[in-house]
Amino acid sequence: MRVLITAGPTYEPLDPVRFLGNHSTGKMGYALAEAFAETGAEVALISGPTSLPDPASSRILTTRVQTAAEMYAAAAAAARLADVWVFAAAVADYRPAEVATQKIKKSGERLTLELVKNVDIAFELGKIKRAEQFSVGFALETEDEQAHALGKLARKNFDLIVLNSLRDAGAGFRYDTNQVTLLEADGRVTAFGLKSKTSVALDIVGVVLDRLAARHV
Repeated sequence: MRVLITAGPTYEPLDPVRFLGNHSTGKMGYALAEAFAETGAEVALISGPTSLPDPASSRILTTRVQTAAEMYAAAAAAARLADVWVFAAAVADYRPAEVATQKIKKSGERLTLELVKNVDIAFELGKIKRAEQFSVGFALETEDEQAHALGKLARKNFDLIVLNSLRDAGAGFRYDTNQVTLLEADGRVTAFGLKSKTSVALDIVGVVLDRLAARHV
């Protein structure tokens, strides 16, 4: 089995020293890469900037990228051969319309930035997903969590979406733990308690393997 996983943040440059980014650490995506590798899968891990070392497993090929455009190019190249897609990265929705070639200096009390929309990686790849491929998305929400996650699941042609809420203590960015609910295209909902991200990854991989096995019964 071949698995594509995106992980970590993307950094969108403003000038040679500044960027737009987010607090994603990549821990969840890396844990998923290792969990899939332990099942014997060959994993293409497309990672944004993180402080994590490349996974040691010979079954995981790590590609490092910076921007959403770079992540899209790498993911699109790997997606065609992958049986499972897991979009765990926190990709920047927007990037600066222009990147300054020199450091932006202070001038006045305000600085206005014009932003343009980045490519939606999961949405674009969802358009070309084949029936036998299985796609997993992530939704980090702060309100109307299930409604937003289900909308994303349908819009991006996911088979399963992993929902976590920033309102849950110990979940989300910067933590070594997570608390997730799995929502599936067929209506199934599975909630898990607070666990280490390693344990959460094993739960997700177990569900994905179960669903893939059921397709071949």
